Amino acid sequence: MTANTDPDFAPIESRIRDNVSRQGFMNHVGAELSELTRGSCTLAVDRRPELLQQHGLFHGGVTAFLVDNATTIAAAASRGQPALTAEYKLNLLSPAVGERLICRARVIKPGRQVAVVAADVYCVTDGVEKHTATALASIAMLDENAALSLVSS
Repeated sequence: MTANTDPDFAPIESRIRDNVSRQGFMNHVGAELSELTRGSCTLAVDRRPELLQQHGLFHGGVTAFLVDNATTIAAAASRGQPALTAEYKLNLLSPAVGERLICRARVIKPGRQVAVVAADVYCVTDGVEKHTATALASIAMLDENAALSLVSS
């Protein structure tokens, strides 16, 4: 579903994109929010020396960051409310070598208090995607007041 077929999603998408653009670490890593629909999110980052480990592979921390952020964004997009990672399980399937790292997250169960979100990470080399990681996350859904109290405390 896109904002065109879901007019109620347009303000949610705008708010999420605005919030993501203010995340210092997203900017530091150079990650971009490439796709956002209700209950799904795609984040991507291009290969740079600062994001690689000693063997020239994307660092596992970059993969974990993309999973953490994409699953939370997907959960927030599913219900239009703030969300915070409670936990995630990450399985690294193969070395993350390539020109670009892409994480696609989708909500499996959009609960009122906890959303369950799955994510898959791919490395792109010469336009071909290779599945390098998969994850399952529990995302705490917050109300606006709880989210504001986190910032002010």
